[in-house]
Amino acid sequence: MPDIEELKYPIGKINFPDVINGKHISAWIATLDDFPQKVMQEVKGLNSQELKYKYRPEGWNIQQVVNHCIDSHTNSVIRFKWTLTEEEPIIKTYCEDRWAELPDTLSYPIDHSLALLESVHLRWVFLLKSIKKEKWKRAFIHPSGNERVTLEKNLCIYAWHCEHHLHHIKNAKKLKF
Repeated sequence: MPDIEELKYPIGKINFPDVINGKHISAWIATLDDFPQKVMQEVKGLNSQELKYKYRPEGWNIQQVVNHCIDSHTNSVIRFKWTLTEEEPIIKTYCEDRWAELPDTLSYPIDHSLALLESVHLRWVFLLKSIKKEKWKRAFIHPSGNERVTLEKNLCIYAWHCEHHLHHIKNAKKLKF
């Protein structure tokens, strides 16, 4: 069995390129564009018991991972919009661990969640594809540590986030914690 760090970070922790270019941005947008279909493929045919499989002990189950992605990615869309329309806005964080325990995360029908994930990503990708090259350097301030995060760096984070959680789903199906 893999160790706990491998289970937490099945694709490793995020690494940012020293210099982000247009090829990175295009590839990351493609990752976001493909993500809902990949998730749908992974959860297709899973019953309610199988959706409760976790990717690690004390981790989230498949249902929670899918719904966490909706919550996280919806927040990211809003962060992109704030950053495109305001000068270095301070974003609002949220307690993702508490959100993962809410009824809409634990028991909302997975088919509806998948439709929402797909819709969020369709709109998000549409927005991302419209961003002009010079706008990718715009940034927001993350209140944890007062960190300045550019849109291009945030895109990298969310492309990684997609792959990270896709592998959590795959591992949950395989390991069945």
